Formats: sequence, C-alpha cells, structure tokens
Amino acid sequence: MLSAGAALIAVMVPMTGVPVVAAPETLCRVKDDRLVEISGLVTDGDGYVAVNDGADKESGRKIFYLSGKCKVTRTVSFPSQPQDTEDMARGADGTLWIGDIGDNDRNRETVGVWRLAPGAKSPTLFRLSYPDGAHDAEALLVAGDGTPIVVTKDPLAAGVYVPAKPLNASATVPLRRAGDFRIPVTNTDNPYGLKGRFVVTGAAASPDGSKVALRTYADAFEFDVEPGGTADAVVRAIGAGSARRIALPDEPQGESIAYSADGTALLSISEMTDGADDVDMLRYPLPDAPAAVAASSTSPGAGTKKNRTSAAEAAGEGGLPVGALAAGGALIAAALLLGLVIARRRRSR
Repeated sequence: MLSAGAALIAVMVPMTGVPVVAAPETLCRVKDDRLVEISGLVTDGDGYVAVNDGADKESGRKIFYLSGKCKVTRTVSFPSQPQDTEDMARGADGTLWIGDIGDNDRNRETVGVWRLAPGAKSPTLFRLSYPDGAHDAEALLVAGDGTPIVVTKDPLAAGVYVPAKPLNASATVPLRRAGDFRIPVTNTDNPYGLKGRFVVTGAAASPDGSKVALRTYADAFEFDVEPGGTADAVVRAIGAGSARRIALPDEPQGESIAYSADGTALLSISEMTDGADDVDMLRYPLPDAPAAVAASSTSPGAGTKKNRTSAAEAAGEGGLPVGALAAGGALIAAALLLGLVIARRRRSR
C-alpha cells in the first residue's frame, strides 16, 4: 500500500508539451460592489451570467445577468439561502445550473445544484450526497443530456461525480464517483504557487457540447467529447488521458471559466483580492484543433505530444522535467498538503 506521499507523487503527471499561450484580451471590467467574489460564469447571448462564491452579504447572493460591457442588467434571487455557490453551467436548452457545492471544512452532509429554467422566476434546489464522505468542490458541468457533473477540489486527483438516480427536488439523490481527473504538472505562475496548480476551481462546456474545460488557479485543460453529449461521454473525455493546456498565468484568484458564445475562446474572471474594487473579464483565444498532450497517467515515463505553437505560444512555460519531480517529489507532496490545509483554515470559500 502506498504511503500518502507516494500516492500523491504517483498521480503527479508531468506535462512536457508547450501550453497554448496567447496574451488575453480584456473584454470589460466589473465594477459592481455586489460582484466581488465571482466564481461561476456562463455566456448568455451578447452578455454573461455570474454568481458569487458563497457571498456573505444578502446583496451578493443572487444570480447576476450582465451586459457585454459587464454592467449588471438584472438579478434573480434564490428562494432560500444557498450555502456555498461555486460554479455555473448552461444546459443545451438554456437552463442555468448553479453548483452549491463548496465545502471548505468538509462537513456538509449534502451539497446541491440549483436549476433555473428559461423564463422561471426563481431556481429550484436539488440536494445531492457523496458516497464516500464530504468533498469540497468548485467545478460544475452539465452534459448535453442535462445531467449535472461535479468535479471536486481534491488535490492532484479530482473526483468526477454524477447523480446515481434522476434528480428529485423532494429528496436527496446520491452521487456516484464516475471517474477522476489527474491534474498534469505545470509550472505556470499564479499567486498560490504549487498548490494553485493542483486543484480544480472551475469548469465549462462549449456551446455545442463538443468540448469541456477544467481549470486550476494556473491553467485550463480542454477535452474533446464524443458526439451525443451524455454524462458518460463527458466523464470518458476527462479521464481519457489527453488534454489541451491553456495557460492562465498570474490571475489574481481565477476560479471562473466559460466558453465564448461562438466557442472560439475561453473567458475568465477572478475574484477581487487585496481591496480591489474592480476586476477584468479576460478572453483567451483557442487555436484550431491543436494536438493533445498527456493529462492522465501513473507512469513517470509516459510520453506526451507537443501542441502546435505560434511564436506567441512558444514564449510560454513548458512542463516540469521528470527528474526534478523524482528528486523533490516527497517535498512537493508534503508542501502541497500543508499549503492546502492552511488555505482551508484561512479561507471561508
């Protein structure tokens, strides 16, 4: 049986392919003091919809509709107080889903997803329970068939969970662990250093459902989904062993991720930090059909493929060498665990 440190090192997957790196475009700036902890984002026609990360103030516990210039145009209230909203997803029929899935202290008996159907005045809550104890999570996807998919914030190997039965607003529905996402090793700069590269903080699906993306505080990883768009197809894509990496360097606290309305770019917006009173929405263009790089393997020698890169992309950082991981693996694992424990104690979200 592997020790805790060895088990962590076993899932630290080196990524030697050059990431997709292009200078992001600033689309607009959010200046509304009700939107200081944006953690969930989707596109909505020419605008956006956003939710805060477990807002402490009642004014922030709403679903916010924004114009293309990041101005709040209207809000929708929850019928009861959510515990810790962390992400958003948009279904193929336009239904909005809000993941009330944060559990920093891992003490919730149930988590939930809120569903806001087109034209509805308020969302409906569906409660869910994990089969293996509490998990903190910040990423929500909705498959083309309308099935919500929760990706946990467990370091290095995030759990991928789906409902074991149809959702029921009157009863808690158990989740089942359908797969895992073994987060590739990168060295992309971010405010949280090593631990910021090894936890999933958001998710998004392309408008046509053919791609999904998971993000950390440092990078996004994009996967191709088989035609049909079922939850099983999404889970297979995430666990298939390859992803396209899009570096998201130096974002203040990047948790939200969304596809642009035309599917050609990823959009990101950070939570406000250090007393900031505004934050930029960034657009990261996606290349056409880049080659994939390995994203899931327990073999230290597993090969990877390099992405096709432009001059701008080649200026980005590559992955960490395998030798460096072998030499410092135990220290890295221990530092990561310690950092995550400290972060959980300091942060309420």
